[in-house]
Amino acid sequence: MRAPLMGIVAGTLCAGLVSAQEFTTLKGHGGPIMGLAVDGAGRVASASFDNSVGLWQGRVPRWLDGHDAAVTALALGTGGVLVSGGDDFAVRQWVPEERLLGQHAGKVAALAISPDGQWVASGGWDGAVHLWPLGAGEARELPRPGAGVNDLGFSEDGGTLYAATQAGALMRYELAGEAVPLPLLQHGFGINQLVVTGEWIAYGAVDGGTRVIGHDGAEIADFTLDRRPILSLDHHAESGQLAVGDGQGYIMILNTESWQISRDFQAMREGPVWSLAFSGDGETIYAGGIEDVIYGWPVALLDTFEPAGDGGRSFLRDPETMPNGERQFMRKCSICHTLEPGPSRRAGPTLAGVFGRRAGTVPGYGYSPILQGSDIIWDDASIDALFDSGPDHYIPGSKMPMQVIQNPEDRADLIAFLKQASRKETQE
Repeated sequence: MRAPLMGIVAGTLCAGLVSAQEFTTLKGHGGPIMGLAVDGAGRVASASFDNSVGLWQGRVPRWLDGHDAAVTALALGTGGVLVSGGDDFAVRQWVPEERLLGQHAGKVAALAISPDGQWVASGGWDGAVHLWPLGAGEARELPRPGAGVNDLGFSEDGGTLYAATQAGALMRYELAGEAVPLPLLQHGFGINQLVVTGEWIAYGAVDGGTRVIGHDGAEIADFTLDRRPILSLDHHAESGQLAVGDGQGYIMILNTESWQISRDFQAMREGPVWSLAFSGDGETIYAGGIEDVIYGWPVALLDTFEPAGDGGRSFLRDPETMPNGERQFMRKCSICHTLEPGPSRRAGPTLAGVFGRRAGTVPGYGYSPILQGSDIIWDDASIDALFDSGPDHYIPGSKMPMQVIQNPEDRADLIAFLKQASRKETQE
């Protein structure tokens, strides 16, 4: 049984994580950083492709493991409530107690905790919106907004829930009544991110649009740039800052009093900014992307830093520098699997010594039930079949994401690379 979590999430950023004028890195995840959440008390949570939630005290993480696939959404609320959602379709509460709140029929892309801390709303690519009780009450599925849901946000009084959809609609639910979804606006492209305040709503879209509207839908400001898509937003009310992260690795900081761009910073050397979160005092901005590191910059000094990341992650190397078998491994396997023996924080088990090994037998890895006691022996034929038909057909019900290599020569090159690389690592 895990120890209670409340004691490790107390404290402030000044006393715990970093001072406002320092650049910091939080290291320990085994995959890209998909979500970040920080509250005013200094609680910091991170979600990763490695299937885990990290809860950070200083630079030391506490790992919360329970999802069977990548963790894609996080929410931190009053009283220390921590909730996550993932590619396993699950919505899980971690603090103040650990429990499965419920399931979607597709990826959970959005979570929002009501201002009173009594409800968490979840939205998924299955097109569903659910309300889960964090206190008393019954779970409730709201009428569907007509497309997959990318983000959610409560109004300041908790009476209205806004939903951003893959079809580009921004919908609102009046929760006191039948909660029929009412259209607020229709954007030309999918809306990925929402921030809802008492005065305005900001949203970021696939086409690079960052727009600010009133609660009546009237436009207040438009910060559409050529960089696309918009993948992350975070707002710090006390300092009047709105941070915008995009697919080309930039963080734009907006002044919400003057509606001017105060900073525009290339944060990532490689890849997108998938997640953003301000520190409790608004003086540090944390970001995550394709690397397995969380970066934190002092906002006042953003323009003085070089982009983060050295491109050292194997999957960020130039594919033209690799033989084909290694290239297939980097594209299809390396984010989830390592070739080094021993435990890691990757989403999948090590592939060291994989040839001749029975599936589901690496010690310490939490396999899906379908692989526990499996008769599959990993060899040339089984690995070829795995990537020929894809894991969802070859091992239906496993945690492995859909990966198909259609070209037989590419599969043969991957197998030859794995046979050499997995044996070499076990002998060193």
